[in-house]
Amino acid sequence: MARAGTSSRSSIRVGAGYFGQKHPGVYLEREFGLPVGVDFWTGVPVFLGLLPKDPPLGPPPRPNSPIFLSLWSQFQYHVGKPKRGDFLAYAVRGFFENGGQECFVVALKEIGFDALTDALSAMESLDSIDLVCAPDLMKDNDAAFELQQIVVNHCETMGDRFAILDSRLGNSNDQVSHQWSEIDGKNGAIYYPWIKVSGFDGGLELVPPCGHVAGVYARTDNSIGVHKAPANEVLHGVWDLERQLTNADQDKLNPNRINCLRSFPGSGIKVWGARTLSGQPAWTYVNVRRIFLTAVRWVQANMSDIPFEPNAPKLWPRIERELTTYFNDQFLAGALKGRTPQEAFYVKCDAETNTPEHRDLGQVVAEIGLAPTIPYEFVVVRLIHGAKGISITGPVYPQ
Repeated sequence: MARAGTSSRSSIRVGAGYFGQKHPGVYLEREFGLPVGVDFWTGVPVFLGLLPKDPPLGPPPRPNSPIFLSLWSQFQYHVGKPKRGDFLAYAVRGFFENGGQECFVVALKEIGFDALTDALSAMESLDSIDLVCAPDLMKDNDAAFELQQIVVNHCETMGDRFAILDSRLGNSNDQVSHQWSEIDGKNGAIYYPWIKVSGFDGGLELVPPCGHVAGVYARTDNSIGVHKAPANEVLHGVWDLERQLTNADQDKLNPNRINCLRSFPGSGIKVWGARTLSGQPAWTYVNVRRIFLTAVRWVQANMSDIPFEPNAPKLWPRIERELTTYFNDQFLAGALKGRTPQEAFYVKCDAETNTPEHRDLGQVVAEIGLAPTIPYEFVVVRLIHGAKGISITGPVYPQ
């Protein structure tokens, strides 16, 4: 779980104090929101799913109330005793097995549109997450794609989080390719096939891979940063795959933005793809999209006073200066490509980007061009700060 910030991975302050000043330990709150003064982290998922049938050892969780976990061993106390068939528990265990450090769990009353919508609404104020996983959606094969679209829509609307999606059990290459065609959005990725893990009641069980993959996201964030593609990484705690994919399979699946899980003799079972759902070339890669989503979160945390400032020439240089500092840190960390900062990024916030129409709407618009490590060309977006918060639009052509 990585801190988003400078090349030295220093914390981004949201307030006066932050976790880095506390002694090591486990911090739990029954209703965990992002308190004033915490570090800015990435690789933090929320898991949506059905509670285990056996109740937790501690107080029962309240519906749609996020439960914060920093260890797998806390699951039984706060969520429930896991058994065979509990996809939520397998996903959370897989997250911690693969290097995850903190996550949230939100219980669904059932697998359905209303229950999922209610749970996602309860998560809107949870600004300490940047990943969303919902393994139990795959228990309803008929509605799975529509439910996943709701999750992706939530991520698109929030503009600061990314969905890790599962394929359906037993799907063929053509069927999982159809899944991609049925779900629209930039802030999500599909992983295929299912994985075999140690069952809670013995033996092996086939489960959705999203929790294990979320752990890989957290692990690569922590070791390098969000600019590192969460691929070519071993999946820990996985014994086998639902089916073995070949290079020929992957040649057909890659163009359809399906991320394959592959078994390689002597190297283990690995995540072998990092492509988003989006058909836009600029948003092909998970790491590129997450660079921009993390930038939005940074702005939300560090420039929250902008709506109270007059949208005038005096404000624009300040926005350019602060964003330039942030992206220069990203360049030094290796997130952006180029021999100099000028080759790696640019920030433009002036009268040209802030037209009278934007100013009348109460919006401050900054144009950002970034050259992520893949692909090596500028991806240009508009960063809009308005009454509804921060959003990014684009890609656009630079002015």
